[in-house]
Amino acid sequence: MTAGDRRLLAATGLRSAGTAAGRWVKHASYLKKWLVLGTAIGIIAGLGAVVFSLALSEATHLLLGVLGGYTPPEAAGDGGGAGSGDSTRPWAIPIVVCLGGLASGIIVFTFAPEAQGHGTDAAIEAIHRNPRMIRMRAVLVKLVASAIMIGSGGSGGREGPTAQISAGFGSLLARTLDLSPKDGRVAVAVGIGSGIGAIFGAPLGGALLAGSIAYRDDFEFDAVIPGLITSIVGYTVYGSLLGFAPLFGYAASGYRFDDPLQLVWFAAIGVLGGLVGLLYSRTFYGTVAISGRVRCSRILKPAIGGLLVGLMALALPEVLGSGYGWVQQSLDRTGLLAIPLWVVLVLPFAKILATSLSIGTGGSGGIFGPGMVIGAFTGAAVWRLLEPIAPAVPDSPAPFVIVGMMACFGSIARAPIAVMLMVAEMTGSLTILTPAMVAVGLAYLIVRHSGETIYRAQLGTREDARAARLMAGMPLLGRVGVGEAMSPPRLVLDGGTDVADALARLREAGVPGAPVVDGEGRFIGAVSPSELAAAAPDATLARRADAGAPTVDVTATLDEALEALPDEARWLTVLDGHRRVCGIVGVPDVVHGYRIEVLAEQRRVERVGTHVEVLDVRAAEDSPVLGKRLADRALPAGSLVVSVRRGDAVLPGTAATRLRAGDLVTVLVPPEQSESVRLLVEGESAGGDR
Repeated sequence: MTAGDRRLLAATGLRSAGTAAGRWVKHASYLKKWLVLGTAIGIIAGLGAVVFSLALSEATHLLLGVLGGYTPPEAAGDGGGAGSGDSTRPWAIPIVVCLGGLASGIIVFTFAPEAQGHGTDAAIEAIHRNPRMIRMRAVLVKLVASAIMIGSGGSGGREGPTAQISAGFGSLLARTLDLSPKDGRVAVAVGIGSGIGAIFGAPLGGALLAGSIAYRDDFEFDAVIPGLITSIVGYTVYGSLLGFAPLFGYAASGYRFDDPLQLVWFAAIGVLGGLVGLLYSRTFYGTVAISGRVRCSRILKPAIGGLLVGLMALALPEVLGSGYGWVQQSLDRTGLLAIPLWVVLVLPFAKILATSLSIGTGGSGGIFGPGMVIGAFTGAAVWRLLEPIAPAVPDSPAPFVIVGMMACFGSIARAPIAVMLMVAEMTGSLTILTPAMVAVGLAYLIVRHSGETIYRAQLGTREDARAARLMAGMPLLGRVGVGEAMSPPRLVLDGGTDVADALARLREAGVPGAPVVDGEGRFIGAVSPSELAAAAPDATLARRADAGAPTVDVTATLDEALEALPDEARWLTVLDGHRRVCGIVGVPDVVHGYRIEVLAEQRRVERVGTHVEVLDVRAAEDSPVLGKRLADRALPAGSLVVSVRRGDAVLPGTAATRLRAGDLVTVLVPPEQSESVRLLVEGESAGGDR
């Protein structure tokens, strides 16, 4: 038997085993299914966290320590080393960080371009779009590239790679076991939470993070029990091999909230934490946009970012690496007072810039960890300024530092409860939760009001996710106008009609319901036979009509109509701008309209022809197509948008997609239209440079 035959036989055996296991999962009870799946994902999460922790430790020792002559301080859970102080070869630091960025760029963009950036958005996108989409190659590339990037001094967190390892394994299970879409989404979500929870030693926070990470303003309750199972197993595996001590030790174990005046200072930390979190997100994605417009090889961009971070480190070495050792030092009164005041005040902003340059340029690493450092030194700065002059300030800075971490990143990640519990577990400081709620609540309100989030792949609510999945499955719905698909109403009732007459007319027309209008023809509600059956026969419809019945504007599209259609309803009323009834849209109308658009799209693709160019163009700030939907014929008729890359996400070229500055648009276009499409997307300034 040849080697090829053996590989084929092994692959066939694995597929057979996967099929058999998949059948078992489909028929297993909820508890049995998630005990097995959750345990498997948790084991991988724990082992992945161990592997990456060891790889990062070795990379840091070799690259920063041996080559750069600098050893950063460590968190208590990582050994608690004090570090080397200044570098013995400061001239080497910019070179080492630059080469680390270059190596990371080469690895990522050669083997798995989707592994660039922080990676969590890619995993969140998999939850919403396709839980089977994470390639195992990307997971391995992320692990190696991130270890090199952070180990050489790039500013990044270690949670990104570990989250992608376990999320990637959840995605592998979804493919191998043919999990249902719902189970696949849960498997990826609990993979994210358990990976982050394991490496930070925060299983409860990780379990809650699994339910909250996918949404800005909602929670996935289906992920709670699987998340608890997975996080417990992941934390147990990680702790059994590397220890169960909290990452930052028991930092404020002696703290007791016993002075209400302290709430004023915690509220101040909350306000500052929310504002700094907003600055973090906007600086990071501003850097992503600027990096996208820089015309050079994308392999070189992380190297350029690394060089700039290395130059910053000559004056402020605290920006190098994860920064957890500096957080550890800030938790102690003596350690924080040993850091110059100007460093404490500047470090949150310097860390924001360093992380943006390291990860926002395409380098590989997490943004959760740097968010902890940024928040920690926001709280430390408040303590340093208030401690000499203000009453009721704790003798130890630890409470302010801990609450700063909770408020800053919990708010901008739009996961306040999960992050609050994670930080409490990481610092062994559950007694801090009472005053922390004030700070976290204020910070979250500030960020929520802005609509901002550090994870751009998050959707608003579970209903938004449902609508997005519908659009992914039926992407052409956004091109069909309600006015094109609606049917004329078979019956419109006047509000003055009595119930008995209305019931007779409904039965005669054979309709499940009808809109009701006032004397001027304006919609006031809808009625159905079942609702009218219990009403007094002489009552008027104006009193019985359901004013909250679903409606849709005649200018809307079918995707908006379906989103407005409740699960229990089969039709809704179409209104014009004056709330007059234009028609009725039901499920058959949607299907018919979609079928017509599918045929039209087929003809459109055929018109593109075989002689086309594949054009990659970057949308500029002055592009005339910005803000327009692809359905609005933003580009010439002969062109076809294949995809839109936005940050870490790749969007399909659907009708509802609106182009933004910095988007990389891939277009199939006839050669004669190539230059006109380029000018449309890149704008006049780009065209004038040619």
